[in-house]
Parts: sequence; structure tokens; C-alpha cells
Amino acid sequence: KRRILKSQPLLKEYKEAKEDGHYVNISTASSSLMEKSDNYIDFKLISSILEGNFANCKYRALGKEEINGEGTALIVPERLCLNNKRLNIWLFQGKAAILDAHFKLDPSRRYSVDSISFKMKTTIGKIVVGLFAHFGPYMFQISGLRLGSLHAEEISHIKPGVNFLKMESISMLPPHCDGVVLVAWGEPNDSITDSGVSWIEAKKSYHGMKLVLSQYEELVE
Repeated sequence: KRRILKSQPLLKEYKEAKEDGHYVNISTASSSLMEKSDNYIDFKLISSILEGNFANCKYRALGKEEINGEGTALIVPERLCLNNKRLNIWLFQGKAAILDAHFKLDPSRRYSVDSISFKMKTTIGKIVVGLFAHFGPYMFQISGLRLGSLHAEEISHIKPGVNFLKMESISMLPPHCDGVVLVAWGEPNDSITDSGVSWIEAKKSYHGMKLVLSQYEELVE
């Protein structure tokens, strides 16, 4: 961690500002950055990325929405993914399945993911599980983690302040999103027998998810 921050001084300054409890406002960045225009431009870009480009928009908070998934019948995803082309290959090969679905959202609102976790039998691995948002006729990956041969029963993709896939502090769903799904892909394996299992068997090992969303209304100037 220290080596990474030493090689990325702008990221180090962003992290220190957040830890000190100060909101990083790119319009009022430190004077040391303002004195160096190139550094300030980089700092502005890094801040936007780490904050999910959310800091540059104006929204009114509308409260939280909690979704508790209990699983669904075995469904093969039909939508192509815009930001995970490898997943599209898995889809055509029949190596992907929807674990949880039918969570409808209001497309007139904006949403950010506060947290998401799911439960899976500890011995089922060699798959990736991710949250996807519906975006028009496509889907867009929001989070994802690979399950090894042995793992905890409850796995968190996103916790308050961090998305473990994108390493962003805010995980926004795309505009006009009208639903989310939990998708798994790969070649499921049982670590006890060290052999592959069908998606039907892997689906039986799924024990639900918890998703917390923040809702926003965009303010028009």
C-alpha cells in the first residue's frame, strides 16, 4: 500500500484528504496543485474517477431502497454486456446464469449502490458473480468478484465507500436504469470433489443477496 501511494502522489493526497474528514472539492484543490496546472488537471481527473463522476452533478437525495433477493429459476442472460466483452463470450458458450433478478427500478431516478452482498455455499467456486444494471437493451457491469475454491459464505462486492471491482468510492447505476440482476459466469466447481458441477447445482448453492441503493433526483438548473 505504501509503495503504491509513494508512486501515485496525487492519489496519496486524495486519500489523505478523505481520511482527514475533508470533502475533496476539485474546484478548491490545494494551492500546491493549483500552482501546477498539469498536476491540477490530473488531480481533477483522478477525483472524478474515484468519485464515480458523481461530484460534478447535482442531485437531491430521496432515501434508501433495500432489496433482499431470494433467488430465481435458472435463467440464462439474454442481454449483451457493454463493459464486459468476455462475459458475452461466456454467454454464447452457455457458461453464465442469472442468480437473482426481477428487481425493477424507476428509470426517472438515479441510483448509487451503497452495498451488496450475497451468500453462496463455501465449496462452490471457479465462478465470477457480479451485479449488472439494465441499460436500454443491454446490461452494464457494476460489481464483480471471483470465488476461489474455498470462500466465506457471505461475500461483499461493494461496501460503503468502496467498490472492490472498480475501486471507486461511489458506484452509480447508469441513467434510465430500470432494473438490476445478479449474474454468475465461469465453470462452477465443487472443491470437495474437485469436479465440475452443473449450473443447476450451483444455483441450488445460492442463498440470497442483500442490496442497498441510494435514490437521487437530478436537479436541473
